[in-house]
Amino acid sequence: MYAKERTALITGASRGLGVALARGLAARGWNLILTARNAERLGAVRDELARHTHVAAIAGDVANADHRAAMAVLARGHGGLDAIVNNAGALGPSPLPPLVEYPLDALRSVMETNVIAPLGMLQAVRDVLKPGACVLSITSDAAVQPYAGWGGYGASKAALEQLTAVFATENPTLRVYSVDPGDLRTDMHQAAFPGEDISDRALPEVRIPALIDLLEGDLPSGRYTAASLVPTIAGETAA
Repeated sequence: MYAKERTALITGASRGLGVALARGLAARGWNLILTARNAERLGAVRDELARHTHVAAIAGDVANADHRAAMAVLARGHGGLDAIVNNAGALGPSPLPPLVEYPLDALRSVMETNVIAPLGMLQAVRDVLKPGACVLSITSDAAVQPYAGWGGYGASKAALEQLTAVFATENPTLRVYSVDPGDLRTDMHQAAFPGEDISDRALPEVRIPALIDLLEGDLPSGRYTAASLVPTIAGETAA
């Protein structure tokens, strides 16, 4: 039924950048397969976007192999995927601790969500990725800049970027991107700066045109910053 239409799978789709991207793609007629851990929030997103496009949603943890398999079944039922967006992520402890105080169990959990789960998702859907499909990993400048306190999260995103780059090399028929959206006004960013005013950060919606530019365009695989791709708000120019 959906084989001739564009379908995207988005993880972490109940809030922040994930829900903003889902809204942007729904407005452009993409079919959506969404997942997030919070069933109530995810259900609200599904109900909202179902007024505009076909939406399938299953709540669950992307770190769980059975959940990833269920998402792959949904993708197969849609005739395959034109895009997969590995957006779900874990910040780790808040306030952010220095590495010498970082709980190792917490670091393992961050790595499981930010590195192992995205690869597991790619492995789960590899047979349903359409020719020329787009793989998009949401990363961070913390992957390349050594910010104090960001060692655990930054290391996980650095690992995700390397994983994504190797995946691109191994799958030259796909378009594979790591994208740094920049600092955004999200719950996760607020958790990184508890008690601080982050109202000067951009809303996630500001970066959606850049992500759509990648998803619908033909840029070569690689690492991009959202601000460098397209103007995102009136009066803002690409960096």
